[in-house]
Amino acid sequence: MASISPTPGPPTPGPVEPQGQEKSLGELLSTVTSDLQTLFRKEVELAKAEIKEEAGRAGKAAGMYGGAGFAGYLVLLFLSLALLFGLANVMDEAWAALIVMAIWAVVAAVLYQKGRARMRTVSPKPEQTVETMKENAEWARHPTK
Repeated sequence: MASISPTPGPPTPGPVEPQGQEKSLGELLSTVTSDLQTLFRKEVELAKAEIKEEAGRAGKAAGMYGGAGFAGYLVLLFLSLALLFGLANVMDEAWAALIVMAIWAVVAAVLYQKGRARMRTVSPKPEQTVETMKENAEWARHPTK
C-alpha cells in the first residue's frame, strides 16, 4: 500500500513588480540610508572593541608604573634598614646603606623602563576603524569603482 502525499498548492501570490520597472528614487534613498545606518553601527561597535583592547594594554603598562613606584618605596625602606642593620661589621654603615639602595634603584629603573616601553605601544586611536572609515568615504565618493 502506497501512501499518498499531499500535493503542494498553488504558490501564494506576493508583491509582483512588472518586469522592467525600476525602484523609485525614494525607495533607493531609503535603502542607501538604511545601509549607511547599519554601516555606522558596525563601525561604532568596531571602535568600542578596539578601545577596550587598548585600555587593557594601558592597564598593564600602568601596572608596570605601579611596580616602579613600589620598588621606589622599597629603595627608601631598605635604605633605612641598611642604615640600621647593614654591613656594619664589614664597612661603614653609610656605605652599606648606599649599596642596598643602589640595587633597589636599579630594579626601579628597569621596571620603569619596561612600563614606559609598553605604554608607547598603546595607541589611543582605533586604527582599524579609521582605516575602514577612509575606505567607506572613498567608496561613497566613487561607488562604481
